[in-house]
Amino acid sequence: MFTNSRKMRIISSKKNLIYIVSTFIFYINTNDIEAQQWKRYRKEIFYGLGANYFLGELGGANQIGTNFVRDLEISTTRPAITAGYRYNVSAYSKIRGTFTAGTLKGNDNLTQEPFRNNRNLHFRSRIYELNAVYEYYFNQEQSGHRYNIKGAKGMRAKGLTYYAFGGIGIFYFNPKAQYNGQWIALQPLGTEGQGLPGGGRKYSRVSIAIPYGLGLRYAVNRDWRIGLELGMRKTFTDYIDDVSGNYYDNKAILQNRGIVAATLADPSKGVFAETQYDPATGRTRAGLQRGDPKDKDSYGFITVTACYRLKKRGSRAKF
Repeated sequence: MFTNSRKMRIISSKKNLIYIVSTFIFYINTNDIEAQQWKRYRKEIFYGLGANYFLGELGGANQIGTNFVRDLEISTTRPAITAGYRYNVSAYSKIRGTFTAGTLKGNDNLTQEPFRNNRNLHFRSRIYELNAVYEYYFNQEQSGHRYNIKGAKGMRAKGLTYYAFGGIGIFYFNPKAQYNGQWIALQPLGTEGQGLPGGGRKYSRVSIAIPYGLGLRYAVNRDWRIGLELGMRKTFTDYIDDVSGNYYDNKAILQNRGIVAATLADPSKGVFAETQYDPATGRTRAGLQRGDPKDKDSYGFITVTACYRLKKRGSRAKF
């Protein structure tokens, strides 16, 4: 015969065992359900707003031109918009297609570095980019109920996800400079003698880019995500700002392309006239450095995005 106290202990032990087993089963099922969530939300659409920046010959920091963000002039950043479609390959891998539009800008007057400031070139260019990108996530999202109802334990969407991305894209650019209040397309002018004897061919305004960068996303609820992304673009052109090589004979540009082309090719201030200028033309001597063809131009975007996940219809996740 068991005493009452012993019976109570046995009952209590059974309850504890049942609680532990139930908790373990719930935990396993919850994690299994969570692991399958990406299958129910494979497709996503997103859009965003942000800023784009340019790294090239024109403008830059108050020093001799350097590479990467050390030469960034913050005041030339301009608004950008983006939209796209994302497909979940697995819980940690996604692919996406993105269209982005913005404006790139550079101005030698914004730097105090003597030679670039004296060069006095400037440009702006609309840029339109279409890319395909692979994203790898370092941690997995935890989905929740639709409205994050307070007190609904175990069902609340929470946590940040972090990812890195890389891919390939194509973009269009068209550098312009201001002349008598009008913005003039520079590529047709051949400001470095393109199309003239010894000046090479005109550059293409369509080029390839390699997008790469880092991002993070936050699960607002089951359907919506907000994100922040910092992306760079490696390009294979040095003419986004219309500047790459050496000065061409300005007199030849004037004779063949006119006063607008000659002026925009060399609007320099004349600070170093005794060493750099041709007395016959009053312009920079042909052959002197105008840009640096060894370093290709680059640009990037900082974007805040909103993402809506499209639930798969007519099916349920298999557990």
